[in-house]
Amino acid sequence: MSSRRSAQSSNEAVRLTDAQILQLLSKLQQLLPEIRNRRSNKASASKVLQETCKYVRSLHKEIDDLSERLSHLLSTIDDESPEASVIRSLIM
Repeated sequence: MSSRRSAQSSNEAVRLTDAQILQLLSKLQQLLPEIRNRRSNKASASKVLQETCKYVRSLHKEIDDLSERLSHLLSTIDDESPEASVIRSLIM
């Protein structure tokens, strides 16, 4: 089987129906605070995808910020202190 034929077969297996795409967009829309909090539940597919990307980027930034704060906190306390023990237990 040629690689072109193999790629075509795998593409066919992954194709989604319009209904499935609409359902996935609806689920994404429910997860996005920016869209979920609007009075109108209608948003274009491109808007939902743009907001999804924006939201994922903001979550990554929040994770980075929290990681930095945690690193700073851990560097300022004694490794044997009860606070360090609590923080380690929360991380694990």
